[in-house]
Amino acid sequence: MINIRRFDEQDWAGTWQIIEPVFRAGETYPFSPEITEEEAYEAWIMKPSATFIAVDEKNRVMGTYYIKPNQPALGAHVCNCGYIVGENARGRGVATEMCEHSLREAATQGFKAMQYNLVVSTNEAAIRLWKKNGFDLIGILPGAFQHKQLEFVDAYVMYKQLET
Repeated sequence: MINIRRFDEQDWAGTWQIIEPVFRAGETYPFSPEITEEEAYEAWIMKPSATFIAVDEKNRVMGTYYIKPNQPALGAHVCNCGYIVGENARGRGVATEMCEHSLREAATQGFKAMQYNLVVSTNEAAIRLWKKNGFDLIGILPGAFQHKQLEFVDAYVMYKQLET
């Protein structure tokens, strides 16, 4: 069972356990692998308009996502999200549930579209999931991501109009 709810301050320790290894790996997010816990908190919790967590039946954090306007003012009708699933929860439908939840949440918040600005081309599972959920690959940014292992790889811009 997966329950998705808004992040609460008491959830930080479990959320940090999920996001820290992903940031440190340097394979899917542009944050420095040396990011501090305080910097991660600012980026994942404070800057977004909302952060959610996916928990199991024992209230253990399985994954997390944030939602925020993609741009200020005249571009704020398009949102952006970031998602991370804990290593122990992968393959259990958590990313799918969070993506579907974020699409509903975005529409509820009045966003007209969702855009992913930097989908790393080597993140094949995420690309499959976004396409399955109706996202179009609308741009390729050659060598835009400095992958910790593979050097410079392409990144994609993916976009979906929301049903309102």
